[in-house]
Amino acid sequence: MKAIFFKSSPSPTRMTPPASPLHLTFSESLMEENIEAAELIITKWDSSSDNHSSSSNASLFSDDNREEAKQYLSSVKGLQKAMQYLVSHQASSEKLVRAQALMQTAMKRLEKEFYQIFKSFRFYLDPESFSAHSSSSRPSASRSSFSDSEEDESENESRDENDSIPGAQRVSLAAVEDLRAIAEAMIKAGYAKECIKIYKIIRKSFVDEALHGLGVDRTLNLQKVQKMDWEVLEVKIRNWLHAVKVAVKTLFPGERILSDQVFSISPAMGESCFAEISKEGALALFEFPENVAKCKKTPEKMFRFLDLYEAVSNLWPEVESMFNSESTSTLQSTAVNSLIKLGDAVRTMLTSFETAIQKDPSKSTVPGGGIHPLTRYVMNYISFLADYTEVLSDIVADWPLTIPSPLPEPFFGSPDNEESISSPVSVRLAWLILLMLCKLDGKAAMYKDVSLSYLFLANNLQYVVGKVRQSNLKILLGDEWVTKHELKVKQYCSNYERMGWSKVLTSLPENPTAEIPVDQVKDHFRNFNLAFEETYTKQTSWVVPDPELRDDIKISLARRIVPIYKEFYETYGGMHLRKEMWVESLVRYTPDDLGNYWSDLLNGKGSSGSVSSSSSRGGRSR
Repeated sequence: MKAIFFKSSPSPTRMTPPASPLHLTFSESLMEENIEAAELIITKWDSSSDNHSSSSNASLFSDDNREEAKQYLSSVKGLQKAMQYLVSHQASSEKLVRAQALMQTAMKRLEKEFYQIFKSFRFYLDPESFSAHSSSSRPSASRSSFSDSEEDESENESRDENDSIPGAQRVSLAAVEDLRAIAEAMIKAGYAKECIKIYKIIRKSFVDEALHGLGVDRTLNLQKVQKMDWEVLEVKIRNWLHAVKVAVKTLFPGERILSDQVFSISPAMGESCFAEISKEGALALFEFPENVAKCKKTPEKMFRFLDLYEAVSNLWPEVESMFNSESTSTLQSTAVNSLIKLGDAVRTMLTSFETAIQKDPSKSTVPGGGIHPLTRYVMNYISFLADYTEVLSDIVADWPLTIPSPLPEPFFGSPDNEESISSPVSVRLAWLILLMLCKLDGKAAMYKDVSLSYLFLANNLQYVVGKVRQSNLKILLGDEWVTKHELKVKQYCSNYERMGWSKVLTSLPENPTAEIPVDQVKDHFRNFNLAFEETYTKQTSWVVPDPELRDDIKISLARRIVPIYKEFYETYGGMHLRKEMWVESLVRYTPDDLGNYWSDLLNGKGSSGSVSSSSSRGGRSR
C-alpha cells in the first residue's frame, strides 16, 4: 500500500492550545462523513472490486457522468482532509488504513481516466489546433467544470463564453480542463509521480510520431549525413526546412501550452514534462543543420546552407523563449552552434567561389563574341546571393574583405548613399563582380580581331548590368553603379563600331559632295564595295544576344555610314554616270540596300555566302 505523507505536526517545542472537546467532536463527525461519502462513490467506480457496478467500466469524465466526476473529485478532496485529521489526531486508527486504501483506489481510477482522456481526445489535443487558442483560452480554476459551489457564478459565465467557441475547440478545452482537474487531485494526494509518468509517456509518443510524420529522421547522425550523395541530402534539407517551421511554430508551442495548463498547479512540473517530452526530438531536429555544415563545402551547396541558416535564424526568437529553462538549455546551445557552423561554412564557400573566379581555366573564346559561360555562372550565382542579403549581412558582418587596394568608386553606389557604401554585403558582391570583369578583360584579349573583343566586352557587361537591374543587386550596388556601367557598355560599342567599320568609313571621301575626278570616284566605289562585303561577311557570324543592344548598334552604324554613302551615291551614282559601262559593276548598293543587309547583322546565324556582285543597280541578289 502506498504511504501517504502529509505536512508534519507542529514542533513539540512550540506551545499550541489544546483543541476543545466540541471541536474534536465536530472534526471527527466531519471526518467520518468525508470517509463515508468517499467510500460510496469511489467503490462505485472501482473496476477492481468483485461487486462493482457497470458504471465502473464507463468513463467517469464523459458528458453523461459529468456531475459524478465533480462529486468524485470533491470526495477525494474530502478524503484527503479526513486523512490529514487522522494523521494529526489518530495516527494508529484503523480508519486511517481504510482511508488510505480508498485513496489508493481513487488514484488508480484517476490514472485510468487520465490515460483514457488522452487516448479518446487524441486529435482534439493535437498541438496544431490546440496552440491556436493558447493563452486566450487558457483554463483557470474559476473556469473549471469541477469548481466549488462559491465559483458557480464564474462557471455560468464561462459556459456563456463557451457558446461562442467552435465545437472542436470547445471539446479540446473541456478535455484539458478534465486533465488539469485530475492532475491537481493526484498531485495534492501525493501521486504526482504516477500522473507525470503517464503524461510523459503519452505526449512523448505523440511528439515523436509527429516529428516522424514531418520527415525528421532521428537516426540521421553526422556519419550518415557525410556519406550521403548531395542530391539525396538536398531532399533531406528541403524536408527539414518544412519540418522545423511546423515543429517550432506549432508542435512544440502546443506541447508547452498543454503542459503548462494541465500542470497549472505546479509550473515546475509542467516545465519538467515539456522538457522530457520535447528534448530528444528537438535535439535531433537542431543537430541536423550543424551536421550538414560539417559536410564537404562546394559553391553549389551555398544556397541550401543559406536556407538552413535563415531558417534557424528566423526561428531563434521562438527557440530562445520556448527552451529557456535549465533542462532545455542544451537545445538553445545546439541551435546556436548550428548558426555558427553554417556561418563558417558559408564564408568558406564564398572564399572558394572567389578563388574559382580567379583561377577560371577557360582559355577558349566564345564564338561570335557572345556571353561567356563564366559571366552567366557568376552573375546568376551572385544575383541569387543578393536574395539572401539579410542572412549574408549576419554572416559577413565581422568578416572584413581583404583586397590589394580599395574597390574603384564605380563599384559602389552613389557617394551620397553611405549605407550602400558601408554595407559589407555590397562591398563583397561588388568585389566578386570586379574579379569576373577582370577575367573577361583577359578573355577579350584572346580575340584576334580587336573590334570583336570590344563587342565581346559590350555583350558581357550588358549581361552583367541586366542581371543587376533585374535582381536585388540593384539595391545593393545602387543606381550610380548601373549608370556608370551602362556608359561603359556604350563605350565598348563605340569602339567596336569605330574599329570594326573603319575600312568602310575610310573608303568614302571625307567630303562626299565635293567634285573629284572620275577615276577617284571609281576607286571610292570599288573600295567601299570591297570593305563593306568583307566586313559584312565576317560579322554575320558575330552575335549580340540582347535585342535592345543589337538594335542600338545597328541604328548607330546606320547613322555613321548611310548619310555619307547616300550623299556620295546621289552625287556620283546618278544618271550622268549610268551611261558608262562600268556603272552596273561599281555601284552595287543603294543606300536602302545597306539597311537590308544590316537587318541580318549580329544575329550570330553566320553568312549564307558572300555579298552578291551581280545585283542590279546595287540591289541585293535574291
